[in-house]
Amino acid sequence: MGGELGTTNVLLGIMAAVSVLEALVIIGVGVAGFMAYRKVMVLLEGLEVRQVAPAMARVNAILDDVKAVSAKVKEETERVDQAIHSTMGRIDDTADRVRSNVRAKTSRIVGFVRGLRVALEGMLRSEART
Repeated sequence: MGGELGTTNVLLGIMAAVSVLEALVIIGVGVAGFMAYRKVMVLLEGLEVRQVAPAMARVNAILDDVKAVSAKVKEETERVDQAIHSTMGRIDDTADRVRSNVRAKTSRIVGFVRGLRVALEGMLRSEART
């Protein structure tokens, strides 16, 4: 039984050494993973500073310009709309005045023509009786 314990102890020692090596490998992989994570984060921060931040500044400037242009277009559209409405109102007023003036002037002429017709009819009737 003494020989068997020696073999068992050797095997247990080998297993313990392998476990220690496994633990060291796991710790090494963890440290390597952490170092890779830090390098990737530094790379991403540098990329953000060099590429993303200037691009975002340009995009924001463009959006500000678009906002200003759209506000100006809206103001001008409202101004043109008001000008069109006021012009249409003035045209309607002018048309009413022209219509009124034409009626006033033509009513005199129409009255004169009607009176002339009645006078001519009266003269023709009086001649026809004689």
